[in-house]
Amino acid sequence: VQLQASGGGLVQAGESLTLSCAASGSLFRPNVMGWYRQAPGKQRELVADISSSGLTNYRDSVKGRFTVSRDNAKNTVSLQMNSLESEDTAVYSCNFRSPITRSNYWGRGTQVTVSS
Repeated sequence: VQLQASGGGLVQAGESLTLSCAASGSLFRPNVMGWYRQAPGKQRELVADISSSGLTNYRDSVKGRFTVSRDNAKNTVSLQMNSLESEDTAVYSCNFRSPITRSNYWGRGTQVTVSS
């Protein structure tokens, strides 16, 4: 499985960004695709994920501001980030995992920087 992420960049607090990730390869279902982030000096943390059946999961600090979605036909997952805060600054990575094959794949991270 290969994951190709796009989006990210530098924005001011309160602005929006959208991250997208395209998956290719042996994409067995059921699966879960999502986004993790890692800020300098901190551990990587889950931001949001979505299963192939559409179930979503968000970390508390982004609820109401971020929306994760996917297109199963195109094998893509997106993260719409609104009302960005300086605390959202991190490297964001796309993730694909399959509970059936117990596989776990990561895309190359993309930097999101929010200036206050």
